[in-house]
Amino acid sequence: MASTEPAAAPLPSSDGIDAIPPTESEPLLGRPGDAQQNPDAPMIWNLLLGTGWIAQIGSILLVVLVWVGVFTHPTAKLISPHPLLQSLGVFFLTQAILILQPTHTPETKIKGQRAHALLHLLSFSCFVAGIAIIETNKVVNHGQHLHSVHGYLGVITAAVLLAQYVFGLLMWAVPAAFGGVDRAKATWKYHRYSGYLLLALLLATVASAIETDYVKGMLKIKLWAVSIAIGLVVVGTFSRVQLRKLGIEHHHRRPRHDVT
Repeated sequence: MASTEPAAAPLPSSDGIDAIPPTESEPLLGRPGDAQQNPDAPMIWNLLLGTGWIAQIGSILLVVLVWVGVFTHPTAKLISPHPLLQSLGVFFLTQAILILQPTHTPETKIKGQRAHALLHLLSFSCFVAGIAIIETNKVVNHGQHLHSVHGYLGVITAAVLLAQYVFGLLMWAVPAAFGGVDRAKATWKYHRYSGYLLLALLLATVASAIETDYVKGMLKIKLWAVSIAIGLVVVGTFSRVQLRKLGIEHHHRRPRHDVT
């Protein structure tokens, strides 16, 4: 998809190579515009642009693995909903990232932020419900807290998740909390960094769940299958990271032909 941004002029260098300034639409892997939203295209296509379709396969596969594992084995009302809801939470959070990544104009960014917020509301609801259910199970059955890697990762991820939601909500709805709109915008790159960190933590938490007694003894979901799903989400999502949105300078370099 062609970029609507003006072509950047080469920057001369002493080694006879011209460095081309990056554009905000340049993804981590690929060329500028590879994962850039066309202002006239439906926003839903943002979920598939560039390598987005790879992330979709991974996120859907992860949900299928969990849901098939739960519903093909005996269910427990205070345990089974936890993996179901958490898998949906990860799915919606992934969609929230994918829907916003390709935006680059003021209009698409505003629409993308609204969709981003709505999807995060869905993911937050799933996470809260899932955590409430598993904690209720531990209280009712006098279960041990924090007895596994999954439990520790879950607590760390929940703390980062809450901070990320509060930070994002304040930036979007109450920019005055940061001293005004311009100052709020200046913090966006940190929100993006923490968002990608949060996704990585969530996926690590999912992977660690495979080694819990419940999954190993009851659901029997295979680590290799979950690893494939997680790998697809990572490749599809992180490959679309736009470097300039993270404040990273990245120059393409090309030979300079001197006219003699």
